[in-house]
Amino acid sequence: MWKIFAFINKRLVIAIPIMMVAGFIYGLLFSSTGLKGLIIPFTFLMVYPMMVTLRIRSVFQGGDSKAQLIAQVLNFGIVPFLAYGLGRVFFAGQPYMALGLLLAGLVPTSGMTISWTGFAKGNMAAAVKMTVIGLTLGSIATPLYVKALMGASIEVNILSVMRQIFFIVFLPMLFGYLTQRFLVKRYGQEKFQKVLAPKFPGLSTIGVLGIVFIAMALKSETIAATPQLLITILIPLLLMYGVNYTISTFTGKALLSRGDAIAMVYGSVMRNLSIALAIAINAFGEQGSEAALVVALAYIIQVQSAAWYVNFTNRIFGHAEATA
Repeated sequence: MWKIFAFINKRLVIAIPIMMVAGFIYGLLFSSTGLKGLIIPFTFLMVYPMMVTLRIRSVFQGGDSKAQLIAQVLNFGIVPFLAYGLGRVFFAGQPYMALGLLLAGLVPTSGMTISWTGFAKGNMAAAVKMTVIGLTLGSIATPLYVKALMGASIEVNILSVMRQIFFIVFLPMLFGYLTQRFLVKRYGQEKFQKVLAPKFPGLSTIGVLGIVFIAMALKSETIAATPQLLITILIPLLLMYGVNYTISTFTGKALLSRGDAIAMVYGSVMRNLSIALAIAINAFGEQGSEAALVVALAYIIQVQSAAWYVNFTNRIFGHAEATA
C-alpha cells in the first residue's frame, strides 16, 4: 500500500487530472451533495501527514538570512498582489475565482519546496527553514490579506477564516509535532528520517486527490455549461507562475550563492496548495468550490513547472561542483 501511495505521489501531474475528470463525470451522473461530508476527513488526511515530517527546530538555525529575507519579501510583498491583480483582470465578474487565484498565491512553501531544492542540488537546510517560516507566516497573514483585498467583492468573515486556519494548519501542526516526537523517541531519529517519514507524503496525496475530486464534482455542471472556463483559469495561473519564476530567478542570480538561490526560487514559487485548497473548500461554503477549482488546476502547473525548472538550474546558476 505504501508503495502505491509513493507511486501516486511522484506522478501528481497525471493523478490530479485523472481525479479531476473522475470528479467531473461523477458530478454529472450522480448527486454530489453527499460528498460534502467527506471534506473534513480528506482535509485532515491532506494536512496532518505533511506536519509530521515538518522540522520546526530548523527555524533556529542560521547562515542563510539573506535568502530567507528575499523569499519572504517575494512571498508576502509581491506574489499575493500579483495574484490579486491577475484575478481582477481575468475574473472581474467572478469574485470566488479571483479568491482561488489569491489563495494559490498566499500560502508559500510546501514539502515540494524541500524536494525540488534537493533534486536541483540547492541548499536543503535553507529550504526546510523557508518551509516552516513561510507556512507559519502565511497561515497568520492569509485571513488578513483575504479580508483586505477581497472584502469588497465577497463576504469575508475573518473570524471564521481564522478559525478554519487554526483547525486546518495549527492543530494538525501540533498533532504532527507530537506524532513526530513519539516516533523519534520510539524508533530513533535515523529510522524515522529514513523509513517512517517518507511514508507520510503519500497519505497527504490521497487527501489532495480526494479534495480535488470533490471540488470538481461540485462544479461539474458549471464546467459542462462553460467548458472554456478551464482555459480561462489556466491563463492567469500560467502568468502568475511565469512572473514568479522570472523575478525569483533574476533576484537569486544577482544576490545569492547557487545553493541559496535555488532554495529561494523554490521557496517563493512553490505554494502550499494543500492549505489553499483546504481553506477554499472549508471556509467559504458552496461558493468555495469555485476557488477550489482554481487551486486544483494550479497543482498541475506547479508540479510540472518545478520539474522543468530542475533541468535549467545548472544553466542558470552553474553546476554544483563548480560553485562549491
